[in-house]
Amino acid sequence: MADLKPRALISVQERLRDQVAHALRAALISGELRPGVVYSAPALATDFGVSATPVREAMLDLAREGLVEAVRNKGFRVTELSERDLDEFTEIRALIEVPTVGRVTRTAAREQLEALRPEAEAIVEAARAHDLIAYLEADRRFHLGLLGLAGNARLVETVGDLRKRSRLYGLNRLDQRGELVSSAEEHLELLDLMIAGDAEAAEECMARHLGHVRSLWAAGLDGGSDDRPELRTGS
Repeated sequence: MADLKPRALISVQERLRDQVAHALRAALISGELRPGVVYSAPALATDFGVSATPVREAMLDLAREGLVEAVRNKGFRVTELSERDLDEFTEIRALIEVPTVGRVTRTAAREQLEALRPEAEAIVEAARAHDLIAYLEADRRFHLGLLGLAGNARLVETVGDLRKRSRLYGLNRLDQRGELVSSAEEHLELLDLMIAGDAEAAEECMARHLGHVRSLWAAGLDGGSDDRPELRTGS
């Protein structure tokens, strides 16, 4: 029985790391963590009200996802995305997702596609409610769930990694301008086309949606500063 307590402590520590990682991702999405800026674990730990250890562990998780990079003896720098990065991410996703949507339209059962409707509706609801974290989480579940119907786990893994690396900076500014709602509604349009069995139109919708997302990325990078407080960078 003596080994039960250490396991419980590790479990608590892992949960705290996951909670901090989630909070850091939210800060990336909102623009509180800014591209190119170096953040120290002790300073972030003070902001979150925890010790530096779970912050360092969470930052290492984000580094594996390509969201931040370690800076020796200083902390972590938020990875900057260039226009070329965005173009390349979009090109790869289009090469994978557009034909996959066509294939799934031709092969998936209506019931499988209808099962994704709650996620598509959740994306729209989150956009209208200005809940950015819920928006991206529902968007991820919808897209990866849709691709999962193709039966290729590696394909889903690849797109999931691309989605992490191409997260949106300053998403709150786009939300304030009302640009997220139209993007959200494209998920319902895509689903309806697929259920109707129109593979060609579904592929065109998917291509248009990715182009829309690409424009949102660019706007997020070029949108300038906003009024949200920036998390601390020093030690």
